[in-house]
Amino acid sequence: MIQKGFLLASIGGLVAVVVCAPAHAAQTRWTPAACGAEPAAPVVDVSSVEKYNASVDKVSAYEKAARAYNACVSKTALKEETAISNDARDQIAYVHEGSTAVQQRIGANFTQLTTALKAGGARLQKAAH
Repeated sequence: MIQKGFLLASIGGLVAVVVCAPAHAAQTRWTPAACGAEPAAPVVDVSSVEKYNASVDKVSAYEKAARAYNACVSKTALKEETAISNDARDQIAYVHEGSTAVQQRIGANFTQLTTALKAGGARLQKAAH
């Protein structure tokens, strides 16, 4: 029975890990959906003057497309990174505010309890004499 409980606990732990995994974990890399497909680098053929000239044209076209794609990727990444950073900042502030409130309540309770104990102790000491 202990083994069965351990197995169930282990499976439950695995399920929790899978369920709690970030949505992007299934992807191997981030890609900017708004930028389309990354341009493929052309093959350079230098076997003849005509093929060399055609390769120069293909490389020039690739360079233009790759620069435009890279600019889109950079812009999109910055936008997404900023949104993630802002969200994280807001979540951290939320947690920090809650933590600070607990610490302040506990501190106030300690102050109140210490004051009550000191006053009660002094009163009892006075009554005993």
